Amino acid sequence: GRYSLYDSGLSKENYLRGVQEADANGQVTFTSIFPGAYSGRWPHIHFEVFESMSNATAAGQVLAVSQIALTKAACDDVYATSGYEASVRNMARTTLQSDNVFGDDGGIYQLATMTGSAGAGYTAGLNVTI
Repeated sequence: GRYSLYDSGLSKENYLRGVQEADANGQVTFTSIFPGAYSGRWPHIHFEVFESMSNATAAGQVLAVSQIALTKAACDDVYATSGYEASVRNMARTTLQSDNVFGDDGGIYQLATMTGSAGAGYTAGLNVTI
């Protein structure tokens, strides 16, 4: 597919992509929907780190690219709700160990800490060294 915000014809579309500037502590916070699981991949959220906001908005040089793996407990909770039926089937065939990104270390460096519930929403956190 084509990437929103970057590819020709999609520069004004965000498809759940966002840009945040880190605070004085180097932290960013964002709100999103819980991603569905697709075939062969463990549920995750992509992120990129840029040196500046201008580099980020101009698709400049990336300092780091990674993904946040979501916990099985949170995925099971969310995927039990209406609208995630395909995610239940896809997740049943995938583990962190079999995932083509997280499989080399079982996701230990990219696995979020998560609190919350499907009804109230989840908070996920991950410390990332740049």
